Amino acid sequence: MTNERVRPGQYPRQSAALASETSTVSVARRIVRDACAEWGMDQDAAEIGALLISEIVTNAVRHGHSRSVRVIAERPHPDRLRVAVVDKSRRMPELRIVGPDVTGGRGLLLVDALSDRWGTDLLPYGKRVWAEIAIKGDGP
Repeated sequence: MTNERVRPGQYPRQSAALASETSTVSVARRIVRDACAEWGMDQDAAEIGALLISEIVTNAVRHGHSRSVRVIAERPHPDRLRVAVVDKSRRMPELRIVGPDVTGGRGLLLVDALSDRWGTDLLPYGKRVWAEIAIKGDGP
């Protein structure tokens, strides 16, 4: 895992390259919670961030067709938490409405409901799926 501070005054970022497997979901949650604690964010932000990263990582593991994923927690602005996952697939995630008897397929519905905004950035080698929430606190 890396702690990054690119320029003085820029808000922090943590990222880690992890195996694209089911066990990565719990590691990703821990990365987000640890970052939020380090940055002095409230417990609610940490838990929402952990849930958002869980859903995004799960999608990347199931559909990303990568050997690894990059998990990112960052503060692009003093009042924002952004979580993101990079994988090698260029297939865009789809927000789907599923029936009550379907056991999966609700991850992006949760991301959409819990985040202030979310999106996908196409990259030359894949994509980055991200979600942002407003935060409270006096962290860095």
